[in-house]
Amino acid sequence: MLKAIVFDFDGVILESMDIKTKAFARLFADFPEHVDSIVKLHLDKGGISRFEKFKIIYRDFLKKPLDEAELGRLGQRFSDLVLEEVIHCPFVFGAHEFLEQYSRRYALFVASGTPETELVEIVARRRLNLYFQGVYGSPKTKAQIIRGIMADNGLQSEEIVFIGDALSDYAASQEASVNFVGRTPITAGNPFPATGVLAIVRDLRHLDEQWPRLCQIVN
Repeated sequence: MLKAIVFDFDGVILESMDIKTKAFARLFADFPEHVDSIVKLHLDKGGISRFEKFKIIYRDFLKKPLDEAELGRLGQRFSDLVLEEVIHCPFVFGAHEFLEQYSRRYALFVASGTPETELVEIVARRRLNLYFQGVYGSPKTKAQIIRGIMADNGLQSEEIVFIGDALSDYAASQEASVNFVGRTPITAGNPFPATGVLAIVRDLRHLDEQWPRLCQIVN
């Protein structure tokens, strides 16, 4: 029986993916010959910590060393580019209503690749913290976060569903052995495999419509 729902954040609760895609292009605008490849890397590795992407960018594209000071500077510049826009961007359709309704029935959590301090600020400033029993971000991986949620709350893997919008989210669900729902906008292709996914939904209104069927499958 489902007891908890874990949400990725960007692209599942907020329509913030384009904001972060544009931020990667702006952050590396001084390397125009690599911008397209950097943006593709960001999209291909959706859900992965920005710091891990920075390391790959420096290693594979810029061929430059990246020390901790420069990594921190990149992280701060990226946060400066995106924070206010994310705080004011629209919800995924149906997300606010879904949180209001389902927080009365389930324990809700966030597991995101966004740095945790930044994520907690965004959730608080969007006044969403009242819906969540825990909000978690990097440097922990999503699988580590989900396993921590289970351990801290006495939950079994079959009692959780994780909702994500990237293949890395699906991989995290497999690593943590929890149920998975993929969110894919109607304008995008489906990146998820045919097996190991409870449902593919276009938004959280669609998830609300599918929920009784999903509960029957899990239960």
